[in-house]
Amino acid sequence: MKQPSKFVLYLFGILILVAVLVGCQSQTATPTAGEPTAAPQVCPTPEACPPDLSGEIPFWQKWQASGHADAEAAAFTHWNNEEPPEIPATCAKCHSSQGFLDYVGADGSEAFKVDANAPVGTVITCNTCHNEATLALDTVKFPSGAELTGLGREAICMTCHQGAASKVQVDEAIQKAGATDEDQVVGELGFINVHYYAAAISRYGSQVKGGYEYDGKRYDVLFEHVVGMQTCTDCHDSHSLEVKVETCSTCHEGATSVEALRDIRMASSQVDYDGDGNVEEGIYYEIDGLRQMLYQAIQAYASEVAGTPIVYSAEAYPYFFIDTNKNGQADTDETQYPNRYNAWTPRLEKAAFNYQVSMKDPGGYAHGAKYIIQLLYDSIESLNEKLSQPVDLSKAHRNDPGHFAGSEEAFRHWDAEGKVPNTCVKCHTAEGLPQYLAEGVNISMVPSNGLLCETCHSNLTTYERYQVEAVTFPSGAKLGFADKADANLCLNCHQGRDSTVTVNRAIAGKDPDTVDENLSFRNVHYFAAGATLFGTEAKGIYEYAGKTYVGLFKHVQGVETCTDCHDAHSLEVKTASCQGCHQVDDPAKIRMTSKADYDGDGDTQEGLKGEVETMKELLYAAIQAYAKEVAGKPIVYSPVAYPYFFVDTNANGQADADEINFQNRYNAWTPRLLTAAYNYQYAQKDPGGYVHNGLYVIQALYDSIADLGTKVKVDLTKLVRP
Repeated sequence: MKQPSKFVLYLFGILILVAVLVGCQSQTATPTAGEPTAAPQVCPTPEACPPDLSGEIPFWQKWQASGHADAEAAAFTHWNNEEPPEIPATCAKCHSSQGFLDYVGADGSEAFKVDANAPVGTVITCNTCHNEATLALDTVKFPSGAELTGLGREAICMTCHQGAASKVQVDEAIQKAGATDEDQVVGELGFINVHYYAAAISRYGSQVKGGYEYDGKRYDVLFEHVVGMQTCTDCHDSHSLEVKVETCSTCHEGATSVEALRDIRMASSQVDYDGDGNVEEGIYYEIDGLRQMLYQAIQAYASEVAGTPIVYSAEAYPYFFIDTNKNGQADTDETQYPNRYNAWTPRLEKAAFNYQVSMKDPGGYAHGAKYIIQLLYDSIESLNEKLSQPVDLSKAHRNDPGHFAGSEEAFRHWDAEGKVPNTCVKCHTAEGLPQYLAEGVNISMVPSNGLLCETCHSNLTTYERYQVEAVTFPSGAKLGFADKADANLCLNCHQGRDSTVTVNRAIAGKDPDTVDENLSFRNVHYFAAGATLFGTEAKGIYEYAGKTYVGLFKHVQGVETCTDCHDAHSLEVKTASCQGCHQVDDPAKIRMTSKADYDGDGDTQEGLKGEVETMKELLYAAIQAYAKEVAGKPIVYSPVAYPYFFVDTNANGQADADEINFQNRYNAWTPRLLTAAYNYQYAQKDPGGYVHNGLYVIQALYDSIADLGTKVKVDLTKLVRP
């Protein structure tokens, strides 16, 4: 016989409850005149009505002890003394069962809309979440206007745990108040409150734009945990709402209580966000440190710029109050509604909103710490613009190291399209490399928030890394570190995307000094350290015909691979390893036994980096001379704007702001100019090239200068080719 579904059991239990309650009411009713009097019945004691249905309804006891069932909580009683006592439609969705059922369309009304005020006296019951409408619910609409679809059951949770305001509402309030000066007090402005337990804001970050995101800044998106721990109910019991600490402790040693979760800090978070010098503390404390710094900035700004001191109370609405005695503390007589803060400027409004975002998701450190950190940091930075003594951010950090910098261009470039093409997936998504290692190819994927543990680790219990015997470079060469299969992981991405082979293919059959409209700049891509290290074996740099180049730069035993010299997570150089042999505090100062003056500046004591830097300057000068004299169009370079080389429209030799845009990209390429520009970019985009294989880089720079020197005047007399 087919067993009844849980949904049927839930409804059956609710019907039992309703029947008992109705029974209690009927037993105490006064009979109508003329009716026969029924025999007296004994009504259950008040404690048993409503009865204990834990035996009939699953999870009944868990639910009874939760915040969703707390009938005395302000979340459900706030409107009891209103006239009439009812919950406004704007609040009913999350503060009454009837309002939620109305919003999801369970009452037969239009979904995603509350049609009327709701009566007081309800909580979040079984039927609130368990009904036909919520079974189909997989879409959540946020205050910012963002909409997430395909969510599954967590859509129920996020329908309410999303806040009630965002950047959109803050900007609307500022505009409505007629505020045009960021630092002018506007009497019509009041504090905009994000609301409470807005966990979805923290978790989905910039995808839902719940915080006040400053213009010109990028922010982290969805915080990806690990498989099986991605949704609200993966981490919280859906009935008691308690955190499933026992699940956390399987990976996070010592995480045996909610308080202990605050001590968690992963390998992807190895920078000092709050600048207190402690990179061992849990990420919770990093957020707390930045929040204290923001509060300091808010108070300083309120006094100096807005002209009215401010204090904050987490318990008293509307949270920000006038500090009447100017002691910096929220005293009891100050945290009263009539004393609410009333000297808001647009700049202060934005920062205070973000402060409240960080306060009203107490689990934000677990839901999406990086997004909260960015909001706090940017708010401090904004207020600092007007403070006589800015809050010190010199030791604080907004972003993670490159692999985990989810807000940066390497991972956010494709947000508008919503898809990372298969040619970029391997290195610019969390799942791309594992797919490539397994299948040998990639398909397009949705953008990710940086790399994950699973990107490099094939086992999250032992943290074993993927084993790669050899890596195919753009030149076609198959290379790797012998007997160090896991060290080869880095080479999969840090190899560039072009080479001597691909550049030669692009210029094949073309006259070296004739402008060809079909030519465009060839960008090696970024941090091609692996190609530099292997030198002519990888041919990542453009190697000129008839010239010889050095191969793999062999360091010393134990300092040979990428992770021998760089921390695998923070990516920082292990300078202590350098000091042991080189006795310098900065790798840039390292110079081996050669006394050759490669760059011809007369300094044979400078580190190899200094030699490379001067050679790059000489090459750039030759590129500009050739572009003007031979290609017939002046050229400038910008290291931060794609595609890097632009037309120098005013011929002043500088990359001016109005010149570095894609429409003004350089378009008078000859093969000779293209190869030289390719090598210049290569040297720029491997900033550690002087260590990875300095002589190889110098050889390529020298040859590029010499090749251009066949057409323009360059001085090679003092230069030395290794």
